[in-house]
Amino acid sequence: MSIRVGIIGISGYGGGEAMRLVAGHPSFELVYAAGEGSAGSRLVDRFPGAPAKVADLVIQKWDPTALPRLDVLFASLPTGASADALAAVPKDVKIVDIGGDHRYVEGWTYGLADVWPAQIEGKTRIANPGCFPAATLTALAPLLADQLIEPGNIVVDVKTGVSGAGRGGGDTRFGYAEVNEDLAPYALLRHAHMPEIANTIERLSGGGSAGGLVFTPHLVPMTRGILATVYCRGRATTGQCFDAARRFYADRAFVRVSDQPPHTKWATGSNLAFVSYAADPDRNLVIAMGVVDNLGKGAAGQAVQNANLICGLPETAGLEGASVWP
Repeated sequence: MSIRVGIIGISGYGGGEAMRLVAGHPSFELVYAAGEGSAGSRLVDRFPGAPAKVADLVIQKWDPTALPRLDVLFASLPTGASADALAAVPKDVKIVDIGGDHRYVEGWTYGLADVWPAQIEGKTRIANPGCFPAATLTALAPLLADQLIEPGNIVVDVKTGVSGAGRGGGDTRFGYAEVNEDLAPYALLRHAHMPEIANTIERLSGGGSAGGLVFTPHLVPMTRGILATVYCRGRATTGQCFDAARRFYADRAFVRVSDQPPHTKWATGSNLAFVSYAADPDRNLVIAMGVVDNLGKGAAGQAVQNANLICGLPETAGLEGASVWP
């Protein structure tokens, strides 16, 4: 079975990672690529290592009214750039929006694939989670579902690699000389992912309030990876947290429950998520940790996982490769 796939925003990091995964997918055929500044060039001109079967595909200028016949469209555009344009895409084209415009928007399904796969199957409009929520919520989901922690007053401390800023969206703060040998917080108290995280915490907890949520991202001098360290209130033991996570993710192919605190490098180049826990019930304290590759599970990997679900394919199709090591 050949499923005709298009990618818009293909020249960015998320779009490029989606191209790599789609090119190696057993059922997907990349037939359309679109970008702005790269329109008119071949994929191989933008990505010299592009697989041969897609290397000569010419990047088009993005126009939702001039699409070829497609089954699935991946949209990897900056937040604010996709809402109006994707509304013009024909209804029979399934869309996975890797950008931020459709998370918790009516008519779109929130694609936290390892937590709610059954709610994604068969849908036609999927809003991919952000990279920070992918790490944070994967770690929190079992604890919230088992009511081992309070949904309010959660503190999320996240470290991210610089590719999260996108290929063209960064400024001088993301240049090598600026980030090397440096660690810095940013977007304090106002990060765009906070509403998404709060909404999902409340949904996972069965309606509890996420009031008091604190989310602080930090930029670290590495290319890929996210580590979320999440501080919660709860009387659970470490063993109870691990038991809950192992039950919750028992049949999930991409989530690994680790006895040891996870490293970002464990997930590099993969769709894997690693979670771990530590708790001190005497102090009413639970620490949840989540690691993903921000371009893998945090973007294109989860997007392909969602596309598999909506197309009725095995969830792992095209995503079973091991992480890159070292």
